[in-house]
Amino acid sequence: MKRNAVAWAALVVSSAALVNSASSHWRLAAAPRVSPESQKATSALSEAFEDVANAVTPSVVQINVQRKAGGLNLRQGRRAPFPGAPNGPQGVDPKDFEEMLKKFFGPDGRPEREQFGGGPVAEGTGSGFVYDDRGHILTNNHVVENAAKLTVTFHDGTEAVAKVVGTDPQSDVAVIKVDNTHFPALRRGRSSKLKVGELVMAVGSPYGLSHSVTTGIISATERNSVGINEFESFLQTDAAINPGNSGGPLVNMAGEAVGVNSAIVTGSRGNDGVGFAIPIDMANTIADNLIQFGKVRRSRVGIVLEPLTPAFAKQLGLNEATKGVVVGDIAPNSPAAKAGLKPGDVITGFNGGSVQSVPSFRLTVSASEAGKEFGLKFYRDGKEQTTTIVPAPYDQVRFAQEQPSSKPQARPDAKEPEKADISGFGLEVQPVTAELAAKFGHDKAAKGLLVSAVKSGSPAEAAGLEAGQLITKVVKDRKVQTLTSVKDFEALAGQSDDLALYVESHDRPGRFVTLTKASKN
Repeated sequence: MKRNAVAWAALVVSSAALVNSASSHWRLAAAPRVSPESQKATSALSEAFEDVANAVTPSVVQINVQRKAGGLNLRQGRRAPFPGAPNGPQGVDPKDFEEMLKKFFGPDGRPEREQFGGGPVAEGTGSGFVYDDRGHILTNNHVVENAAKLTVTFHDGTEAVAKVVGTDPQSDVAVIKVDNTHFPALRRGRSSKLKVGELVMAVGSPYGLSHSVTTGIISATERNSVGINEFESFLQTDAAINPGNSGGPLVNMAGEAVGVNSAIVTGSRGNDGVGFAIPIDMANTIADNLIQFGKVRRSRVGIVLEPLTPAFAKQLGLNEATKGVVVGDIAPNSPAAKAGLKPGDVITGFNGGSVQSVPSFRLTVSASEAGKEFGLKFYRDGKEQTTTIVPAPYDQVRFAQEQPSSKPQARPDAKEPEKADISGFGLEVQPVTAELAAKFGHDKAAKGLLVSAVKSGSPAEAAGLEAGQLITKVVKDRKVQTLTSVKDFEALAGQSDDLALYVESHDRPGRFVTLTKASKN
């Protein structure tokens, strides 16, 4: 042992000598100093986040869900954050956390349909926040959907059994209620005032880890073509939203709820920096409806809406940069029909505001008060016009195709008129007869040209045209005109590289399509 001690002492001395020798040749660079101004700014920002977290946390809850195995309905292709891991632990050992992730995601890293386990009762965790002083809590529909039992855990550990007040799967909003009312309601801001780049904080229970906070910015607003919900106008944020955050609040730096965390787009099934929250303005309206009526009262005007493309705007003689929506099919005896609207009209304004897209206009109309008169601005034949429209309750407006009698009936074959090939556009048409109309499920009195064939790889196929559809209108001389004959259609197709057609189907509303003639090699 003595020899070893001496050897170690020699090694230490020699190492020290080596260091001293090296230090004569070089020195470690001093770390750059942070200026007092920078320290002050970062400290102020840090304190601001602390203040927001402290102010918001008492109003945020963890929702523990029990449902029958198989009760969770994951819509195919939907990538929403799932309620978190079983039992929602407050603190997790790393090994336990790894096992928890495996149970949540499955051994191959992909979420399983029954991520809550395969026993008789499935458990999971979501989030929510206190909505008012009567015990109402706002959350997501997919958190409480098919729940057998709901237990709400507040920030101080208090637990309370909750009941569902109302759900709205179309927007993914739900309201539940507990008897405890002494917890403060979260103050609500105005999502309509949010700006891209604004700082926000997401609060919830990711993977069952209660009252976690993440920060980020508003990446975008009015994401209304995500395709997750039927009615959507999401806020996009890079604040980390993970499984279990669903239903929790997205708050601004004033500590106000500006959104309800709802969904993520991810390739890894975790946070990839693209999260979506339902705007609080929209969620408020839905929640108030659910609390007052037990359901959402929506309005409808009876229009099949289509996007206004630059190509179609050009066909109608409008500026290609014009923003609006195109009127397609119109439901009979609907508010739109009573307002005098016609297929091909371009709606650019509603109730004093501009119309930017199909989803946003649909959302605005659905939230409008039924029975109330609203101003409408639109273009017809290149001229701006105005009218008034009175939305009706959603369930009182029906298109012909939504009626049971709209299904086609088998008809005997009839002698078909001569067909004509519309060169360059890839479709074949023929005059429609009463027998042909009935054969393909149309009204016997239908007028126009029947699509008898669509060529593979053609512009017509790319636009979704199918044999058996009817072409009843075309845009000619910048006006929507009734199509009367094959000869007229051939002439129009021969003198133009673009065709704007109104196409009707037996099983869905009519729509406008724009075809561009295929180029020759």
